[in-house]
Amino acid sequence: MSFGDLDSTQPDTRPATTETNADRAYDIVRERLVMLDIRPGEPINDDHLAADLGFGRTPVREALKRLERDRLVVAYPRRGTFATAVDMTDLADISEIRKLLEPTAAARAARVATPETRARLTALARAIAGIEDTDDPREVLRHDVHVHREIYRASGNPHLEQILVSLDAHATRIWCLFLDRLPGVAGHVREHIELLEAIVVGDEATASALTLSHVCSFEAAIRALL
Repeated sequence: MSFGDLDSTQPDTRPATTETNADRAYDIVRERLVMLDIRPGEPINDDHLAADLGFGRTPVREALKRLERDRLVVAYPRRGTFATAVDMTDLADISEIRKLLEPTAAARAARVATPETRARLTALARAIAGIEDTDDPREVLRHDVHVHREIYRASGNPHLEQILVSLDAHATRIWCLFLDRLPGVAGHVREHIELLEAIVVGDEATASALTLSHVCSFEAAIRALL
């Protein structure tokens, strides 16, 4: 099963927006940073990056400025731009906020999701059910990121969505750091099936409880390896 299978579940019903090269550069580089394809502490040369992406230097520089606000890169005068370190001391802070906001987003999604969104989440749950324990852990983790983003989007609150996408990015970087030592990654992602089903039927309490359990299990799995 490929990550593309999850993207083809339902059409995007949000209003069309004009995506710029800076937006595309941001999305691509952000994905590389989150999945640690660009390693923590690695220098980022905007000229090389622009050539690699096929964009000009201006959109790449705009993208890097946004990524600096996301705390995914850091720029030093006369030294250049670097991928930020993955600081394990951030785990408690990230988990504290996620435990409060992720259940809120899931409950809100259960309450306000449109019929089109519920159909998309139903199809997404079916797609997740096809994930096998033997699948590439990195691809499985991409599924996890996709599911989280769909739930945040389904909450219908763009401010909440933005905060949680940022937090999930940093949580995913931590996850990637330990991916080769973490057992049951596929099972962790399949846990979302029940959560998605709860959102689809409008069960706010169950959606909230399952989300809290999921966030807590992530933190526990990482701490067991420290």
